[in-house]
Amino acid sequence: MARHPRDVQLTLTLPPTGAALRHRIAEAIIDAIRLGRLHPGDALPPTRALAAELGVARAGVVEAYDELCAAGYACARPGSGTLIAPGADAAAAAGAGSHVSDRPTPVPDTEPTTAAPTWDLTPGCPDTGLISPDDWRRAWRTAAAAPIHPRSAGPTGHPELRHALAVHLRRTRGILAHPDELVLVPGVDSALRTLAAAADLAGRDIAFEEPGYRNARRALEMSGARLRPVGIDADGLDPAALRDTDAAVYCTPAHQYPLGARMPVTRRADLLARAAESGTLIIEDDYDGEFRYDVSALPALRSVEGGREHVAYIGTASKIISPSIRLAWLLPPPALLQRVHDALRRTGENCCGVTGLALAHFIESGALTRHLARASRTYSARRAALVDALRSRPALMDRPGIHLAGIEAGLHMVLRLPDRADDDAIAAELGTRGIAVPGLGPYRTDAAGPRGLMCGYAQLPESQADAVAGAIADVVGRHLDR
Repeated sequence: MARHPRDVQLTLTLPPTGAALRHRIAEAIIDAIRLGRLHPGDALPPTRALAAELGVARAGVVEAYDELCAAGYACARPGSGTLIAPGADAAAAAGAGSHVSDRPTPVPDTEPTTAAPTWDLTPGCPDTGLISPDDWRRAWRTAAAAPIHPRSAGPTGHPELRHALAVHLRRTRGILAHPDELVLVPGVDSALRTLAAAADLAGRDIAFEEPGYRNARRALEMSGARLRPVGIDADGLDPAALRDTDAAVYCTPAHQYPLGARMPVTRRADLLARAAESGTLIIEDDYDGEFRYDVSALPALRSVEGGREHVAYIGTASKIISPSIRLAWLLPPPALLQRVHDALRRTGENCCGVTGLALAHFIESGALTRHLARASRTYSARRAALVDALRSRPALMDRPGIHLAGIEAGLHMVLRLPDRADDDAIAAELGTRGIAVPGLGPYRTDAAGPRGLMCGYAQLPESQADAVAGAIADVVGRHLDR
C-alpha cells in the first residue's frame, strides 16, 4: 500500500535577519528539519496556508519552496504537494544551506600572521616602486582596449609579445630569434616541465648545479628526471664534470644561482662543444641577465655559435618587473619546438592574454628600456652601499672563510661563511631582528656544501645598508665565536 505523506502542524519562526523573505522561510524550514519537527516524506503546508499563517505574500512562500526543491531539501509531486526529500535530515544536521548566505562567515582562530620584516633581503624580489606608474597604466589601458579573444592563446599565441621579446632579446642578450620560435609560458617552472616532457627527460639524468635553484630542482624532479648534482667553482659549472649519460644540463651561466659566479667564454665554448658531441640538451636559465655592474654583460649562451641547436633558453619577467606577472619565455632548439607546442597543448598551461598584450606594449613603447636603465642605476647604488657597509667591518670580513661573492651582477650577492657556520641558524636569528635573509641551506643537497647568506639588495635603501650590515656582522660574529 502506498504511503501517504504525514500531515504536519508546522509553526515557523522566521529568523530576524535582513535576508530576502524566501531565504528566511527556507532557513526556518531547514531549522525545523534539523530539530526533528519535520522528517523525510512529510508534506509541507500548502503555500497559501503557510503564507496566511506567517502573514506574508504567497509569492515568498512559493519562492522558498522552489529554493528548497532546487537545493534537494524538498521535492514537488503532483497531487501530493511539496514533500521533505530523503536525506534532508542528514543535510540539515550537517549545516548545509539552501542558498549562499550574505552573513559573514566566522573566521576560526589562527596563528597570528608573521610581521613583515623591517628589511627584506630576500633574493629575486625587484623593487616594483621603480616602475613608472604612467607607463604601467598606459600599457594596461592599451591591453584593455583590445578585442577580447574567445579562446586561450595556446603555445602559438601572443604574437605581439613574441615579436616584442624577439627585439628585446636581440638588444639585451645578443640572441637572434624569429618570433615564431619563442614560446610564452606561465613561469620558469612551467618552462622546465614543458622541456622535460618535450625532450623525454623522465627517468634520465640531468646534470644540475650544486648548490642550485631549488624551484628548478623541484620542477625537474616532479617531471620524473634524475638530477645529478655537479659542484661549481668560482667560474660556475665545469663542463668537464658532465657525463655522456647526461640527457641534459641545467645551468645559470650569467649569474649562477645562488653563488653568483659568471661562466667565462672558455667554459661556454667547451660546454657547447660537449653538447654537440654527446647530444646533451643545455637548459640556460637566464633569470636576471639584464643586470650587470662594473663589468660588460656577456651574451647569453644561446647566442654563441652552436647555441641555437643545443640550448633551450629561458627568460622571465620576474626579476625585471615582478614575479606577480607569472610570465616567462622559452626558446627551445628548433628540433624541439613542435614537441614543446605539443606538450603545452596536452597540459593546457597558458599565459594570460591581457597580461601578454600589456607587457608587449610596455616593451614596444620603450617603457621597459627606460625602466631597466633606471632600475640598474638604483640597484647598482644599493649594491655598492651594502658592499661598502659590509667591507667597512673588518671584525667580520677579516675572519677566515668570509668574503663576498657574486657582486658583479643580478639582484643579490652572497656573504660566504666558514664551512663550520650554521647559516640557517644565523638567518633565523637575523629574522628575529627584522632582517629577512636566507641561508644557503635550502639550495644545497650536500650537507657539507658551502655556507653563506643570500643578500638581496633590490629593496634595501642605501640609507639602511649600514644598519643591516651592522646587524649581520653582530649575529655572524657571535655565532662563530661560540
